[in-house]
Amino acid sequence: MRLTTKGRYAVTAVLDLALHQEGGPVSLAAISERQGISLSYLEQLFAKLRRNDVVSSTRGPGGGYKLTNNVDEVSVSDIILAVDESCKVVDCDDTDGCSGGYQCLTHDLWQELSNEIRTFLDGITISEIMSQEAVNDVKLRQDKASII
Repeated sequence: MRLTTKGRYAVTAVLDLALHQEGGPVSLAAISERQGISLSYLEQLFAKLRRNDVVSSTRGPGGGYKLTNNVDEVSVSDIILAVDESCKVVDCDDTDGCSGGYQCLTHDLWQELSNEIRTFLDGITISEIMSQEAVNDVKLRQDKASII
C-alpha cells in the first residue's frame, strides 16, 4: 500500500480532531501545534475531508472543524480515500492492464493484498483507535505540552 504523508497526516489530524471535539469545533491551528503538521498542509487536507463529508466546518470566533459522523462510523479507509489516497499496493490497473495492456504475472497477488489492506482499514474506526491506552497517553502528553 502506498500510504504517503498525505494519508498518514490525514488520519493523525482526524484522530486529533476526534479526541478534542468534545469542547466544540477544533481549530486547525490547534491540531497543527499538537501534531507538528504545517497549517497550510492541514488546510489542504481538511478541504478534501470536508468535500468528502468526513468533517464539517464552523466559521467565525470559536469556529473550527468537527467530525460529520460519530467516531464509531468513521473508518481509517474513509479518511485515506477522502484525501485521494489509494489502498493499492502497486499500480496494476484492472482497466488498462499492468504493462503494455496486459496483466503482469503477479497482478492477482497484489490485487488480493490491496483488497486485504482495504478490508483491514475499513474495519478500524476512529473510536477503536481512541480507546487505545497508548493513544490516550500521547494525547495527555501533547495536551500538556500545548498548554506550556
